[in-house]
Amino acid sequence: MNNKLLTTMFAILAAITLVGAGALFVLLNVNKEGQATTIDDVLEASVDVPEMTTNLLSGEFIRISFKVQTDSKEAKEELEKRSFQVNNLIIKKLSNMTAEDFQGSKGKVDLEESLKTEINDLLTDGEIEQVYITSYILQQ
Repeated sequence: MNNKLLTTMFAILAAITLVGAGALFVLLNVNKEGQATTIDDVLEASVDVPEMTTNLLSGEFIRISFKVQTDSKEAKEELEKRSFQVNNLIIKKLSNMTAEDFQGSKGKVDLEESLKTEINDLLTDGEIEQVYITSYILQQ
């Protein structure tokens, strides 16, 4: 009886150790992938959207440019090929905004997030990690 109990305890301890080692392995590998990327990596996977000028819903004009950060070189290449579609999305989005939407940071952040989501819907190779407004000027 005592040997059977001891054998069962060692078997359970071994199973717990194996599960723990497996979990540790998974966590360490996830952390390697989740490490912060360098600025060189960010620039290598980013696309500049050239400055464009368009009218807003409220009648003003906006001159604006973006940098779009992707998660891979493949996504960057696809995004460059789809530049006309991205420009179209941006123009449509801006044409439904007013000058008040650009007061403070909330409207700009909302625009960046909205463009990120809509551009991601276009891509088949990778995804957009971040959209940055790199310059903008409102004109009446």
